[in-house]
Amino acid sequence: MRDLLELPKNIPVPQDDGACKHLVGMMLPALKLYSTDDRAVTISEAAARLTVFFFYPRTGRPEEPVPEGWDQLAGARGCTPQSCGFRDNMAHFERLRAQVFGVSAQDTEYQKEAADRLKLPFELLSDEYFALTEALRLPTFMFKEMRLIKRLALVAEKGRIIKVFYPAFPPDRNAEEVLTWLLARGGRAC
Repeated sequence: MRDLLELPKNIPVPQDDGACKHLVGMMLPALKLYSTDDRAVTISEAAARLTVFFFYPRTGRPEEPVPEGWDQLAGARGCTPQSCGFRDNMAHFERLRAQVFGVSAQDTEYQKEAADRLKLPFELLSDEYFALTEALRLPTFMFKEMRLIKRLALVAEKGRIIKVFYPAFPPDRNAEEVLTWLLARGGRAC
């Protein structure tokens, strides 16, 4: 078994390639994604209130080896630490009346294992058909014939994206970075 919370030393730092510059101000679409709570979540309705969507490439499982080459891809490693950062800071998001969703291209059944194992207090949403990714023109990458979403976080309010964190690095600090921004804007909630 391996520790998925442990980030390797000297993982490559992703660079901002400008792939998310168009997002601030966009309205979120009325698309439905299935969640680890066995329900369909309409993205535009969820974002009617203060909402954080954090996107990650894929979670691993402790019994599976890290795929060869994964740690050498800038921004690939760290999905579990990113998710746990949001989990560990959930009380702060709740005080700000902000809801949190994690999003990946993995199917719901795969995501349920991670949600249960990590005891996540928020839903993971499956964008396995890339409907939301394509509607928002989110950056993706290919790894061993898998199309994956690059790591980023969006803050939405009243259905509109108001802040983007891209690239989200280091992944284990993404939740704190989002919280710092929310607090700096006065912690206003809808």
